[in-house]
Amino acid sequence: MKNWQTGMLATALVAALATTAAAQDKRQLSIATGGTGGVYYPLGGGLANVLTKNVPGWSATAEVTGGSVDNLKLVGAERAEIAFTMADATLDAARGVDKFTSGKLNLMSLAVLYPNRMHVVTIDGMGITSMKDLKGKRVSTGSPGSATEVMAFRLIEAAGLDKDKDMRRERLGVAESTNAIKDRKIEAYFWVGGLPTSAVTDLGATPGTKLKLIDHDDAVEAMNKKYGPLYSKGIIPAKTYPGQDTDNKQANVWNILVVNQKMSDDVAYQVTKVLFEKKADIVAVHKEAESFDLANQKVANTPVPFHPGALKYYNEKGIKVGG
Repeated sequence: MKNWQTGMLATALVAALATTAAAQDKRQLSIATGGTGGVYYPLGGGLANVLTKNVPGWSATAEVTGGSVDNLKLVGAERAEIAFTMADATLDAARGVDKFTSGKLNLMSLAVLYPNRMHVVTIDGMGITSMKDLKGKRVSTGSPGSATEVMAFRLIEAAGLDKDKDMRRERLGVAESTNAIKDRKIEAYFWVGGLPTSAVTDLGATPGTKLKLIDHDDAVEAMNKKYGPLYSKGIIPAKTYPGQDTDNKQANVWNILVVNQKMSDDVAYQVTKVLFEKKADIVAVHKEAESFDLANQKVANTPVPFHPGALKYYNEKGIKVGG
């Protein structure tokens, strides 16, 4: 065989091997979300579905977890590839403080998602119209391993209350909290989530029950003074939930999608690309995905750096990720 023929065969063989390798890029991705009554879980399911459908060889699954704190630990330990989390818990994880004293976690952002709304939930007949009225009450501050608990403690502190001395505390997820308040086992609960949260909708739609959301936006300044500029004043518009007659003035914190810094640039790029380019499919699962916006991809909105793979996608879309 002539040299040129040998060269052509070798080139063809290399190309064929490369194509086969690409076709066999099998990848299992675990997406850490939250409880089934919240918003992370359906959004995570939507993301898992579009990744599985649109990236050949990939199979992604949404995992039920305790929430942000658990999610960050899972990604830090490389037991999950992707996590939904809140910015305040992520900052603690990056610093190795509070619930992360075992060590700093090496995390990077793929995307800033949407603002999470703090809900302070009660119902008529509990004698609660303000944060101060929580004193002496039985209150759920969120499940262990959740960022709801982190933010709830900070809000309680900013409101001039002691989480241990001034209330009888339960540690329940949002679905469990809703059931507990229906059964009059608790009198109020904290929940940080997107709009609408199905468990809060369920409570508002319960016959004989009148939902009340307690205003607390006046605590934001004190929270930021102690913990950094993580929180902002927001509104849960009237009629977001059944029986909610007025706007609720509350505190917001950004949700972000994080990964371990060891994730390859190509995988990070693919996840980010699918997240935004198949957004409509995720909106069909939960409308909070409508808030996924390239304009929100700013360094100021996330406490950990953007992954180079995500930055590659934003650069392609002409997005300058600045302050």
